[in-house]
Amino acid sequence: MTNKIVLDKRDNLFLGIIIFTHLLFLLLACYFKKIYMGDSSEYIYEALNIKNLFFFYSGNPAMPIEPELMTQRQPLYPLFLSIVYVFKINNWFIIILQNVLSIYNIFYCRKIILKFNFNKQYDWLLLLLIISYPAQFINANTITPDILLQTFTLFYFGNFISLIQVKHPKYAIKMGLALIAGFMVKPVLYPFVLFHIVILIVYAVYSKIKLQRIVVIALIPLIAVLFYNYWNYTRTQKFHFSSNQAFNAIYYYYPFISNNYGADSANRFLLKERTIIASIPLYRDRYDYANNRGIQLLKENFLSYSFFHIKNSFRIFFEPGKAEIDLFTGKLTYSQLYSKKQAGFYYLIKTKDWSGIFRYFQTNLSIIPVFIALLFNFIRTIAMVYFFFNKNINLLLRLFLFIFVFYFAMAAGPIANTRYFLPVSLLVIFAATLSLSMLMEKKLDNNGLKSIK
Repeated sequence: MTNKIVLDKRDNLFLGIIIFTHLLFLLLACYFKKIYMGDSSEYIYEALNIKNLFFFYSGNPAMPIEPELMTQRQPLYPLFLSIVYVFKINNWFIIILQNVLSIYNIFYCRKIILKFNFNKQYDWLLLLLIISYPAQFINANTITPDILLQTFTLFYFGNFISLIQVKHPKYAIKMGLALIAGFMVKPVLYPFVLFHIVILIVYAVYSKIKLQRIVVIALIPLIAVLFYNYWNYTRTQKFHFSSNQAFNAIYYYYPFISNNYGADSANRFLLKERTIIASIPLYRDRYDYANNRGIQLLKENFLSYSFFHIKNSFRIFFEPGKAEIDLFTGKLTYSQLYSKKQAGFYYLIKTKDWSGIFRYFQTNLSIIPVFIALLFNFIRTIAMVYFFFNKNINLLLRLFLFIFVFYFAMAAGPIANTRYFLPVSLLVIFAATLSLSMLMEKKLDNNGLKSIK
C-alpha cells in the first residue's frame, strides 16, 4: 500500500489554472507594490522582536512598552514571519510563501470535495467561484495573517468530515489542534472553543459513542485558551486573551452611531471614549472600562444595535471587496479609507445620489471586477443555502458548516469585509460547488453523499 498522491490530467489542469492565477496576482503585487495593510507593521514588529529578543510584543521596543501591544497580535503569524526573517528579512519572500499556501488551501478544499464523489468535470464551477473572489489572491499578496488562518479553518473542517466518516477520535484531536493553531493566528476563533465542545458532544450522542473520551478531547482547546490567558496575565496583570476584545467592545458602535447620527457624531464618540481610556493609568482598568462600556452601550441600544449588527453580518456573504481591490492597486490609501473623505458606493446608494453614482462609475474602473465578484457572491450564497437544506447531505455536516460560517459572520458584524470572511470563504465555496454540481446533474449523488449519513 502507498500513500503517494497521483495527479491525473484534470488535477494538473486545475492546479495549473490556480497557479497561473496566483502568478498573475503576484505580478500585479510586484507592479503596484501595495503589500502592506494597516496592521502589517504590528505583525512585522512582533516578528522582529521575536527574532532579535524573543519578545512577543507588536510595538517598537525602543519606545515605552505599552501593555496593549503585548496581546494585540497573536503569536503564530509573527512566528511564521520570524522564521523567514532568520534567513532573510524580505517581505517579498513572505508573499511568495503565502501564495504557495493559498494554492495549497485551494487544492485541499478540492480534496475535501472529492471525498463526496465530486465529478471532476465540474472543476470549472469550483474555479469560477474561486477566481471570481479576488480577496483570496489579494490577501495572499498582503502581509496579513488571513491566509494562514484559512489553512487552519480548512484543517478543522476537513478533520470533522474525517471524524463523521471514520469515527476515530484521532480526528477530534486534530480538530482541536487546528482550532488552537487558528486562534493563535487571530483571536476571532478563541470563543469558538465553546461551540467546539458542544459540536463534539452532539457528534458523540448522534453517533452513539462513549462520551467520556470525547469530552476530554473537546476540552483541549479550552485548556489552551486558559493557559494563554494566564501567560498574558503574567505579562500584563490582566487575565485575558487579546487586547483587541476591549478595543472592539467600543469600536463596534462606531459604524452604528455613524449610520444613525452621522460620521461627525461617530468621530466625537470614539474620540471621547479613547480619551477616557487613555487617562486610566493601569492596563487592567483600561481593559475593564472598555469591556464594561461596551456592555453598557449594548444594554442601552439592545434592539436597535442587535438588528444593525445582524443585518450587517449578512452583508459579509455578498461583500465583493471594493476597498480591498482599490487598496491593492493604490487607487485608495488607508488614510482615505479611515478618514472616509471619499463618498463610497454604499453611501451614494443610500443617499440616492444618482449623479454621484454615475460619476463614481466613470472614475472607478475597479467597479467591473467588483460587479463580477458581487454576481458570483450571490450565486455562491444561494447555492450555500441550498446545501444547508439538502436532506441528502449528512445532518451533522450541514449543522457544523452552518454554525462555523455564521459564527464568522456574526463575529464580523458591522465591520464586515472580505478579510473577515476569507477564513471560511473556501468552505462556503465547497458547499456551493457541491450544490451546483448536483443541480446541474439533475440528480442526487447517492453514492457520494449518502455514504456519510
